[in-house]
Amino acid sequence: MKFLVCISNVPDTTTKITFTPDNKEFNKAGVQFVINPWDEYALTRAIELKEQQGGGTVTVLNVGEADTEPNIRKALAIGADDAIRVNAFPKDAFFVAEQIANAAKDGGYDVILMGKESIDYNGFQVHGMVGEMLGIPTVAPAMKLDMNGTTATLEREIEGGKEIVEVQTPFVASCQQPMCEPRIPNMRGIMTARTKPLKVVEAVGEPARTEVAEYALPPKKQGVKLIPAENAGELIKLLRNEAKVI
Repeated sequence: MKFLVCISNVPDTTTKITFTPDNKEFNKAGVQFVINPWDEYALTRAIELKEQQGGGTVTVLNVGEADTEPNIRKALAIGADDAIRVNAFPKDAFFVAEQIANAAKDGGYDVILMGKESIDYNGFQVHGMVGEMLGIPTVAPAMKLDMNGTTATLEREIEGGKEIVEVQTPFVASCQQPMCEPRIPNMRGIMTARTKPLKVVEAVGEPARTEVAEYALPPKKQGVKLIPAENAGELIKLLRNEAKVI
């Protein structure tokens, strides 16, 4: 069975966010980038399923420029067999989905996995677009994935509960916890990752269909106001008129 796992390159969760002077781009200076944490669930589960089946391949795919290759190599160190990098900056969700679909269409992949969203934009869009472009089912967001031959059983989160669905390969699924425990690379994996294939291809299709007008940081937190317990009316007034939560 052939797995394709799509990974994003995102700022570390401890990063202090700043923007360029015109507020139209994220300022990368001094920022540590990591594999998108949601994508790590997809990658680890693909590797686990490959191991359970006693064979198959796991390919990682990233849409990004050359500076993403260290994290692609990390994915190879975790256990992926080979990698593809689409040489383009991921401008918007449609553009990224188009690149993934183009790379996947002739690859004969049985299962295409990715995180439910990237932690920088939280768009929750790419998986559905990829499925539509390829004309195959999409299940999102999946918390559990098991395979029995060409039949997959997935547990997905829905409002107020969960839903268990079955789908035949090929399909797309976006992943989240508690699908598995994400793996970290060991020394042997790090050494072998250096020689695993990493293919670079150029982007296809139209340029991004959207552009950022402006980024803005959230307003700074205001000081805490302490209201005496006996003055409940003042508290209600502040919650209604200032905090606007009631």
